[in-house]
Amino acid sequence: MRGPHGALMLRILFVGDIVGRPGREMLMERLPRLRSELKLDAVIANAENAAAGAGINGNIARALLQSGVDAITLGDHVWDQRGWESEIDDLPKVCRPANLPGACPGADHVILNIKGLRLAVFTVLGRTYMGLRAECPFLSADDMMRRLAGEADAFFVEAHMEATSEKIALGWHLDGRAVAVLGTHTHVPTADATVLPNGTGFMCDVGMTGPYASVLGREVRPVVDRFLDGMPRKFEVAQGDVRISGAVVDYDEVEKRTTKVELLHLRRGR
Repeated sequence: MRGPHGALMLRILFVGDIVGRPGREMLMERLPRLRSELKLDAVIANAENAAAGAGINGNIARALLQSGVDAITLGDHVWDQRGWESEIDDLPKVCRPANLPGACPGADHVILNIKGLRLAVFTVLGRTYMGLRAECPFLSADDMMRRLAGEADAFFVEAHMEATSEKIALGWHLDGRAVAVLGTHTHVPTADATVLPNGTGFMCDVGMTGPYASVLGREVRPVVDRFLDGMPRKFEVAQGDVRISGAVVDYDEVEKRTTKVELLHLRRGR
């Protein structure tokens, strides 16, 4: 895609947390058309909730990649599916969070070649209100960029975090050094898509791809009842009002800055 002055523009879709069968089936169904209509050069998707709403497995990862997803990122539910730790190393286009302990299996980044641009994609977990053990996301992002300086031309960072303050702070910390810093984990799309002063695209949360007639993708009644009486219940993935949510990022390869970030939010049938 060419910009208004003939500059080479790359358009990247980042898809928010895919939740269960409803989310992944809608994405796989719509993705070929979306790639054509939006003239997408790459699609990155967080799929840490793609298997029954918690975790992922090899079959689902391969199906998503075959449908047109170029890279899969993961979050704090990375190890929820039994056996995934022995499958992840066989999937080079899938990366677990970069700031997990180094002994964990799986790649901590993916490098995509997009029209000659070597784009490094990685996720950092937050440490505020998050349970999984992780190193400092700020220092881990710095270290990743130093480590890949000779292998990557640009960096695309997912902030898988609960606290908006932590996400915003990471965006400012990486402004001018990353194509984008896009948030996931809370499953609720935010209205703050912007380009920071030094050219990094930012959004606190790109939302979830899954059933919105739900509580964060789960059936409503068991979640409400849990809040009422505190008793444990099984939270099944909901089925109603399935949507795709994510962010479209336009990156000027010549100027080395993002020019636009927009929320993409699609209901079924639209």
